[in-house]
Amino acid sequence: MAALVRRGERGSAVAEFVMVSGLVVFLFMAVLQLGLVLHIRNTLISCASEGARLGARADAEPGMGAVRARELITASLADDYAEHVTVGTGLVGGVQVVEVRVRAPFPVLGLIGPDGQLDISGRAFLERQ
Repeated sequence: MAALVRRGERGSAVAEFVMVSGLVVFLFMAVLQLGLVLHIRNTLISCASEGARLGARADAEPGMGAVRARELITASLADDYAEHVTVGTGLVGGVQVVEVRVRAPFPVLGLIGPDGQLDISGRAFLERQ
């Protein structure tokens, strides 16, 4: 009886390894992709905020903030992420602010993804009020 059990289990380690390793690779790639999405999102937030801070300075124009945000995004990420950068001013709580908006592709597979899915904004209080 023991011989029958051993013969039936023979080769099952290979099948188990293939199934488990496929699952582990899939989970690793999913976590890696999530990390990439979060990295891109945080980088865009940082670049938009830095552009808004520059555009809100007393000795600068708001348009300079969009240029600075584009430069930072191009230096940090691919050029595709810096295509849609806009700047505007508005009121928040009765105080004028400069807002830099970035619309960028959402990285679905690596850096490839549909355009305009990430909508990021950075704000800074206008110094000359």
